[in-house]
Amino acid sequence: MFSKHTADEIERTAREFGLEPKALLAIAEVESGGQVFARIDGRNEPLIRFEGHYFDRRLSGVKQERARAAGLASPTAGAVANPRSQVGRWRLVEQAAEIDRDAAYESISWGLGQVMGAHWRWLGFDSVDGLVAEARSGAAGQARLMARYIDKSGLTSALNAHDWEAVGHGYNGPGFAKNGYHLKLAEAYRQQVEGPAPGDRLMKTGSRGELVMALQDDLVALGYTVDTDGIYGPGTAEAVAKFQREHGLNADGIAGPATQAAIGKALSAIKGEVTLWSWVNGLFGGIWRSRRS
Repeated sequence: MFSKHTADEIERTAREFGLEPKALLAIAEVESGGQVFARIDGRNEPLIRFEGHYFDRRLSGVKQERARAAGLASPTAGAVANPRSQVGRWRLVEQAAEIDRDAAYESISWGLGQVMGAHWRWLGFDSVDGLVAEARSGAAGQARLMARYIDKSGLTSALNAHDWEAVGHGYNGPGFAKNGYHLKLAEAYRQQVEGPAPGDRLMKTGSRGELVMALQDDLVALGYTVDTDGIYGPGTAEAVAKFQREHGLNADGIAGPATQAAIGKALSAIKGEVTLWSWVNGLFGGIWRSRRS
């Protein structure tokens, strides 16, 4: 799930492009799992997927040979596997960029809407760097990429009419039905309109998105070791269970309302201690300085 701030930015972009806000949110949710950023070396970067067959098409001669030998390029779609983690994918891209930076960036699907870098000219950018800069500018930039793609693909009417099969074919390709892409869109839209079911507000193993990343950040602030990747995996569940045990809660590893409230309370207590220490430090620092003078 997206945070309210991100959802607001996506809806604002939708209105600018004449798209139904909840419908654009539905595509963004399905494409990104509700996650805007990955944490890469301490910085926020858009979610990416590297396509080795795209990279292969954009190379020739020595560059192509080098890329194929390194396992970065192949004429066969899907032959170059993407690492499961975004950190691994960004490392893969760094290797590809050492061979040919523009070709590497054109071979990536970027951000919330997973828009291919190869579409930069078609979408009205002066270079692939312009498209990449938009994707890296934040949730609003990523939403604009999605909206541009929908507009250029002639999918505005289908999206606003909730013709999920037409949207699925135009956005996900002719094989959209194999993995039920149109059904996922319909369900995501239903949740945007009706709101999530009570059970969907729980965060547990398998949950993804900005809210999970925020929970992970809170756990780190409280001193627990957990990856801040926006994916509620075993490590996050273990950290939540440890917090629950230490605070007298049912240690099921699920971040429900009671656990989320307890984490918020614990964070407030820490902030209060920091504020108090800053006040005491400032007070006694002032006394010490006045005596020195």
